[in-house]
Amino acid sequence: MADPSIYTYPSPLEGFENLPPLPDEKNADGKSYVNPPAAKPSPAYKSFVSPITNDERGGFDVHIYFQQNIESEVKFATELWERIRREFPELRVYRVWDKPVGPHPIAMFEVNLFTPAQFGAFIPWLVINRGPLSALLHPNTGDDIRDHTQRATWLGQPFPLQIGLLRRMLQRRAEEAQNGQQTNQLI
Repeated sequence: MADPSIYTYPSPLEGFENLPPLPDEKNADGKSYVNPPAAKPSPAYKSFVSPITNDERGGFDVHIYFQQNIESEVKFATELWERIRREFPELRVYRVWDKPVGPHPIAMFEVNLFTPAQFGAFIPWLVINRGPLSALLHPNTGDDIRDHTQRATWLGQPFPLQIGLLRRMLQRRAEEAQNGQQTNQLI
């Protein structure tokens, strides 16, 4: 994971600085607080917050990992891949890789999420249905290193990504783009 001290973070209260204090009143459960109603729902219900992309790239990637040398995990992963394609046909689902690819240290497949609604439906479903597999969730903000490290979230056992390889891939991609070449490398 990334060293959090190398990044800067805006205040979570940015844009909410001059509001009256929140009430101390508790709900009927005696534990949670009564929140004042908002004038309108958060825009985060409709589109991903900046700097997460809201375009054809997809706002979040979900990499679902399995150990390619364990037959039961290979079988489960291919069945899960099929189930996702059938239950969530609106999501972009890539091929099942039977070996490490790019910075990913073991076999995996990738799913792209385009809206907060898709995220809200798919991630709880995956929490329950991922079985013995692990999943890396990361936003797409244009900062691939940070997205795969400091902004990454794991379901299940995390696997260390090859961040040095990712840096080299990104450098190669930048050089190819500068030379007018187009690449479609999986990250």
